[in-house]
Amino acid sequence: MTSVLSSRDVERLLNAPSPDVRAELAGKVATSLAEPDLSPREIALAQDVLRILARDVAATVRASVSNGLRSSPLLPPDVARRLADDIDLVALPLLAESLVLTDEDLVDLVSRGSALRQETIAARPGLTETVSDALIAHAGEPAVTVLMSNHTAQIAEHSLDRAIVRFAGSDRIKEAMVSRPVLPIGISERLVALVSRELQQRLVSMHALPPELASDIIHRSREHAVIRLSVGSSEEELTAMVAQMQRGGRLTPTLILRAVCTGDIAFFEAAMAVKGNIPLANAQILIHDPSGRGLAALYRKASMPDNLFEAISAAVELINRTGFDGAARDIERFRARIISRVLTVTESLDPADADYLINVLGDVLRQSPEQMHTATDVMT
Repeated sequence: MTSVLSSRDVERLLNAPSPDVRAELAGKVATSLAEPDLSPREIALAQDVLRILARDVAATVRASVSNGLRSSPLLPPDVARRLADDIDLVALPLLAESLVLTDEDLVDLVSRGSALRQETIAARPGLTETVSDALIAHAGEPAVTVLMSNHTAQIAEHSLDRAIVRFAGSDRIKEAMVSRPVLPIGISERLVALVSRELQQRLVSMHALPPELASDIIHRSREHAVIRLSVGSSEEELTAMVAQMQRGGRLTPTLILRAVCTGDIAFFEAAMAVKGNIPLANAQILIHDPSGRGLAALYRKASMPDNLFEAISAAVELINRTGFDGAARDIERFRARIISRVLTVTESLDPADADYLINVLGDVLRQSPEQMHTATDVMT
């Protein structure tokens, strides 16, 4: 096994036992363990040498062992644990990558480690739920933010819930949680009440939410901007959000129906463009075609369910022929007219959708009692 410890290496150690020579030797041993076809005897010899080098007084020597074997499965567990407890120069490479360290090792290191060590562990690929839970329980905001941003880490729902409670004031952690590729629906529901309007929209576009909650978020977060047609970058951002919802299977007919029935014409246009796979400008022309034939054709191309067409058509027809009166609370009056019209002319609504619209109408009327007259006029 001359590549590990040759006679020349021995001579150099005897004649010039400097830290640089020992560090070079440590690197050579590490390299040799990566070679194929090593015999058990050669592996055992190299590991014995490593045990000696791991106790070297020179940090550069110990760091050479750590760096050289940071991802090696042949690093002895006792050596890995010893080096992981060393100074940062030595420990961090193993904390970042070593698969020799067990979950038990990592939990122990998290519970008594520095912020830097906790952050390093939080960034490890493929963290288990056990280690993630330990980080959420013991680490500070920086490490938990890194953990939430580590999309390979497995995090149990109860751990996510603990993070929400423990770091309720941390926008960084909540934003990182919202950006995770998958969130349990219960966690998404809890975050809705805690995050900004922008992050609420991201929750809708990236994660599964109950239709009622998703509809309400879209309605609340866009009610002052969406009914008046969006232009420029806001239109592009809306289309991008809707396209992401479509890719994730969250652009449902229920959401589209509820959007147009509450006056969210910009969302409806973007949704129909995405589902019909046509440019937004083309969808807008078809939707607002006075004959109604354009909407019907786009509706079929978008593969929307037949039983919703009557309600959607009624909403679009009223939107096309009415507008804002410029007086106070014109948005609420506009919305009340649309909902009242849809509820009056269609009998094909799903009970859940009808209940949702009735509740929205009730909220509008409670907030602005003068809408009652407008709604009654439309319904009669």
